[in-house]
Amino acid sequence: MRGKLIFVAGAAAGFVLGARAGHERYEQITERTSKVWHSRAVQRQVVKAEDWAGGAVADLVDAVVRGVGALLRAVVGRRPDRRSGTDRRTGSR
Repeated sequence: MRGKLIFVAGAAAGFVLGARAGHERYEQITERTSKVWHSRAVQRQVVKAEDWAGGAVADLVDAVVRGVGALLRAVVGRRPDRRSGTDRRTGSR
C-alpha cells in the first residue's frame, strides 16, 4: 500500500511540475533534442552503428543458414532408407 501511495504522489508531483512548465518548455526541449539528433557528430555515429548492425545481421544469417544446413545433412544422412532398411551413409542396418 505504501508503494502505491508513493507512486501516486510522484505521479501527481510530475503532473503539477509538467503543467507549470507548460507547452513552451516542451517545445524548447523538443527543439534542443532535434538539434542534437541532427548534428553531424551524432549522425556519423548513427551511420557507423547502422553499418555495424547490418554487417552483424548478415553474418548471423549466414551462420544460421550454415548451421541449419549442417543439421539437416546430419539428420537426413542418418535416416534409414525405407526401401532397404539400411543407413544411407554407412550402408549398414
